[in-house]
Amino acid sequence: MAAALLLAPVAAPCSRLPAAAAAARRRRAGGGVRCAATAPAPMGEKTEYRDGPVERAFMGLFARKMEKYAVVSGSGGKEKEKKKSSRSRAVWDWDYESFVDVSRRVMVGRTRAQQQEAVREVLLSMLPPGAPEQFKKLFPPTRWACEFNAALTVPFFHWLVGPSEVVEVEVNGVKQKSGVLIKKCRYLENSGCVGMCVNMCKIPTQNFFTNEFGLPLTMNPNFEDMSCEMIYGQVPPPLEEDPASKQPCYPKLCSMSTPSTPKLLCQYM
Repeated sequence: MAAALLLAPVAAPCSRLPAAAAAARRRRAGGGVRCAATAPAPMGEKTEYRDGPVERAFMGLFARKMEKYAVVSGSGGKEKEKKKSSRSRAVWDWDYESFVDVSRRVMVGRTRAQQQEAVREVLLSMLPPGAPEQFKKLFPPTRWACEFNAALTVPFFHWLVGPSEVVEVEVNGVKQKSGVLIKKCRYLENSGCVGMCVNMCKIPTQNFFTNEFGLPLTMNPNFEDMSCEMIYGQVPPPLEEDPASKQPCYPKLCSMSTPSTPKLLCQYM
């Protein structure tokens, strides 16, 4: 999932948009089905999204990159047939559920560190040679760079995580608008897995921005309402000190949680 942060068109949820407004928007957009509501569904309900061909193309682009590291269920001829089918599928034929499924299969058989490294390699594969060095030159860790990246995150991160907004945060005692509040993370909502959130998104994204791009980033997911706060300019804490690393999974949502453990930890945590 973290890979998709680098390139991302806008696709908004379509819950609670009045019919007249939706029709008018479709007319202005040339009859497309893309919706532009800004409010996700409440906790316990699933937000409905209508992704257009561009959004699906990005899902397919990233899913194809991640397929290289994904375990394929089945055996023998069926496994080869499924791999061939994934390669031959057009990028715009993917949907969000299949994108999340690939993420889930990347986790299988890997330790937490191996999962995070796989995401890092996918991220690097999406960039042209020398991109991290160019990013460091364009965006040194200044207040302006932090606020600029926060502003870019809202529109370009939309299809991936859902509605978000720039918020004021305090970084090293200074208040600045370098925070992004994701109202209800689409990735967490669809996966229902704390392990996927932490190991396939939070930690790899933090590490990539902080270490590869030289722009500190901390992500604070709220597992009570599935919101998340991104803070550009704030150095993330060590993994062992991060509360998210000890967060129990959702026993009724996560297919990979382990009921036998006291805290219902995801088996990939």
